[in-house]
Amino acid sequence: MSDQDLHPSVSAFKQFINKHPQLIKEVRKSGKPWQDIYEKWVLLGDDDPYWDKFKQADEDNIENKSKDNQSNENNKELFSQLLKMTESMDLEKVQRQMEQFSSSISTIQEIISQFKQTKDTKQPTNERMGWFRD
Repeated sequence: MSDQDLHPSVSAFKQFINKHPQLIKEVRKSGKPWQDIYEKWVLLGDDDPYWDKFKQADEDNIENKSKDNQSNENNKELFSQLLKMTESMDLEKVQRQMEQFSSSISTIQEIISQFKQTKDTKQPTNERMGWFRD
């Protein structure tokens, strides 16, 4: 069924709902039937103060979108700065530093394994205690 087949008041209600997406979220969250919302809209009209809380939420959504746009611009700027930094890097120098870091980690792992081995071999045994029993 197209919008042309609908009653004019139903079409107007659809337009009203599309202008208030927060109202859609509220209905879905609360589980209220659309019939109740439609009846309230018919009784109160578009400009009733009851709908202000949904209009306010729409304005908040617009503000949030502008904040999102600002953060996207900041992300783009950060990415461009990172790209410039990587262009000026000496990759051979980075490779050497990574190799040094890797060898340092290997050395630390060897030292830890040696400490574990010495700890395991130095644990006292209680076998002698059984020799002097009556």
